[in-house]
Amino acid sequence: MAKVLMKGNEAIGAAAIKAGCKHFFGYPITPQNEVPEYMSKELPKVGGVFVQAESEVAAINMVYGAAGSGVRVMTSSSSPGIALKQEGISYIAGAELPAVIVNIVRGGPGLGSIQPAQSDYNQSTRGGGDGDYKLLVYAPANVQEMVDLLQEAFDKADYYRNPVMVVGDGMIGQMMEPVEFKERPHVDLPAKDWAAVGTKGLRKPNVINSLFLQPEDLEEHNIRLTAKYQKMKDNEQRYEAYNMENAEIICVAYGTTARIVKNAIETLKEEGINVGLIRPITLWPFPEKAFEVLPETAKAFISVEMSMGQMIDDVKIVSNGRLPVDFYGRSGGMIPTPEGIIGKIREMIGGAK
Repeated sequence: MAKVLMKGNEAIGAAAIKAGCKHFFGYPITPQNEVPEYMSKELPKVGGVFVQAESEVAAINMVYGAAGSGVRVMTSSSSPGIALKQEGISYIAGAELPAVIVNIVRGGPGLGSIQPAQSDYNQSTRGGGDGDYKLLVYAPANVQEMVDLLQEAFDKADYYRNPVMVVGDGMIGQMMEPVEFKERPHVDLPAKDWAAVGTKGLRKPNVINSLFLQPEDLEEHNIRLTAKYQKMKDNEQRYEAYNMENAEIICVAYGTTARIVKNAIETLKEEGINVGLIRPITLWPFPEKAFEVLPETAKAFISVEMSMGQMIDDVKIVSNGRLPVDFYGRSGGMIPTPEGIIGKIREMIGGAK
């Protein structure tokens, strides 16, 4: 299939429709507005439903209702909008319903700016809603990967009966790149015999709920959910390892920031400085497996982020004291530059013993 040039946000909509999503509920917020705009035009052409809700809170609860009927459903927003959806996301996870949530991240906190950022890492991986729940969280680095992971997200949501989040910064939402919509292999998924679609007099009603009045029942539910999250941890860790052989410094970066880091790595290579990159593709589960075997030449990690430093906590956890962990980041909509990253790594090399 030929490649087509698409803006990231529009490619998100196209990928969702190709994945069988026919239901979208959202509310406008920059820099993701082209997603609902695209869905409003294209979903009716395939017999789908688009609703611009009266608020982000309403939108996520519409997602909850649609997911309960077993259909493929998606919402998208940007940082403050995702914050408003957090209670509903917790409800969806607690009720074990499949849904896909896209966050095109902008600068914060609060209303912040409309410029790209990665300062929703903790919100995405720790969960802003209540209770013990987890989302599978993908972080694509380019528009093609956004398309591929978004389609996969619908399968994973159905497989685990769990919401899946796809996180990209405002830059990936607004950039234009060539993409190919590949034919995806058939995936065997469990039947949705839990869905609330009417009994037709053939069975007892399905009850979809996250309310457990007896503490023993809720604890049993949480234990079962935790076993599911452990299965995700075991099976869903994704990452890219780049230029790791003989690396002295190992950068850890995700999304578009990782692309900037690669440019810095190539420049430093010309100076004889070996720098590697571990790029998490899943933010949760964090790819611990990528850190199990490190080159003997490695002297330090550096977490490179478009934030004031959030992923660095996970890097420190997986490093477990083996190597020191440093940080370089830009915030508030400022984008890291190769020159800034190079300067920081030179400083680290100069100070390394």
